[in-house]
Amino acid sequence: MATPHLVQYQGSKRNIASEILSYFPKKINRLIEPFCGTAAVSILAAQQNKVEKFILNDINKPLVEMLELCIKQPEVLYRQYEEIWNGQFVEGTNNIDYFYKMREKFNEKSEPALMLFMLARVVKGAVRYNNNGQMNQSCDKRRNGTRPELIRNNAIQISNLLNNRTEVYNLDYREIVLKAQPEDLVYMDPPYQGTSNTSDNRYYQGVDYEEFVNALKLLNDKNVDFIISYDGMTGEKKHGKDLPDYLELTHIFINAGKSAQSTLLGKKEITYESLYLSKNLKCVYENRAEQLKLII
Repeated sequence: MATPHLVQYQGSKRNIASEILSYFPKKINRLIEPFCGTAAVSILAAQQNKVEKFILNDINKPLVEMLELCIKQPEVLYRQYEEIWNGQFVEGTNNIDYFYKMREKFNEKSEPALMLFMLARVVKGAVRYNNNGQMNQSCDKRRNGTRPELIRNNAIQISNLLNNRTEVYNLDYREIVLKAQPEDLVYMDPPYQGTSNTSDNRYYQGVDYEEFVNALKLLNDKNVDFIISYDGMTGEKKHGKDLPDYLELTHIFINAGKSAQSTLLGKKEITYESLYLSKNLKCVYENRAEQLKLII
């Protein structure tokens, strides 16, 4: 059965979520995502009945509000999105101009359905903001965005999976880390090194490396298991610096497929996502490695 998702979202772990879940411990009280994005990992974990309770958080408030409305009131999100989506086909309307009109409206009101429409129509499903925190990503002129009926179908499925067992927050990730307790699992997919605080921002704010390391140390001290997606490699080029050895993490690489950027440059390079497992999950990694040997 296909796993539902609201919209294409750059940075989403939807394509490698099943691989990430293969390193989950057997017993989990709650799955906590301090950088949830569109919650691809939690949605799949719910679909596979691996977890009963969830905490979803993201610093991007419009994104969180979109996700929360999807979980609690999917029909409302669908109807609002449908009205916006249909507006681009009104007679005499240029749908490219319409997108920029809706982007201006989004920057004024930041409504959940407008956020969904933005993601459905921006280039590569990528969120970009200027220094004033306003979305400035361009319109993808090749498509009109996800059809409303598909949005409705996926939103209802996501709601069925997550409603009444999910807490949704818009806080600094460090506040969410403080909520974690033993037997919780924290999955973190922070902004990668080099993608924030540049001339081409993807996020409201980046994550300071040292502060992030301190948050991981806190989880270790509290004996909370965690898994981190953080940078990786494209071909032989490594992105970002590794997390420190004293955290006692198991560092593995997941094949995320061909690099789109390299393909545009005429190269055939594979992107490998770094995955770090906290020290208590080393046994899960070893068991999975042994299983893969038996399959081969």
